[in-house]
Amino acid sequence: MEVGNTKRFYRIHWLWNILRYGLFMQGLRNRFAKIGIDVMPYYWTLEGAEEFEPPKIKGDDSGFEMSYFGEIELDYIQNKIKGIAHKDLKRYLKEGQICVGLKCYNDIVAYMFIKKNEYRFRGKTFKFEKNEAYLHTMYTFEAFRGRGIAPYLRYQCYKIAKKEGITRTYSISEYFNKSSKKFKKKLCARNTELYISIVLFKKIRKTFLLKKYD
Repeated sequence: MEVGNTKRFYRIHWLWNILRYGLFMQGLRNRFAKIGIDVMPYYWTLEGAEEFEPPKIKGDDSGFEMSYFGEIELDYIQNKIKGIAHKDLKRYLKEGQICVGLKCYNDIVAYMFIKKNEYRFRGKTFKFEKNEAYLHTMYTFEAFRGRGIAPYLRYQCYKIAKKEGITRTYSISEYFNKSSKKFKKKLCARNTELYISIVLFKKIRKTFLLKKYD
């Protein structure tokens, strides 16, 4: 395939994917962000407050076990996942964050972090009470995708958080990211606030509260 035809093919493929998964506005937002006009509406979302049927792992679920992850697991993760070389995952532990993960026998399946005290996002700081925390950096290894690992991990994380005295867990859901909102809906998560964050040419950062929900 010629170079010109190849580029055209990938552009069409990219457009088809964002239309197929309802991500047109998300893709458009990302395009504007690349030229310095970064406008992101997002929800502040409460998770784990509602009871629902526990998610299950698809297929053979033997050998799966939740545990706390330390530096050994994070070294492995850092070396195996492409594109996260800029992230200092062990620094999260030193800050007092909790890393929980799922293993299948000796293989690492997925992981995520629980951050207490406060969370800073695009220039805005969310302060937490002692029983509150933020959930972030969730990742499932490719070999285990398609088996419902993400909702299972999230649900188990709620249980672990409660053992740590955390009864209210939060996350951020981008307004235009339909996949993320669909995932949160399965977990009976509830949007509590709607914000819009504006970053212009990486210099001007403003966040405005648009709406509060009951």
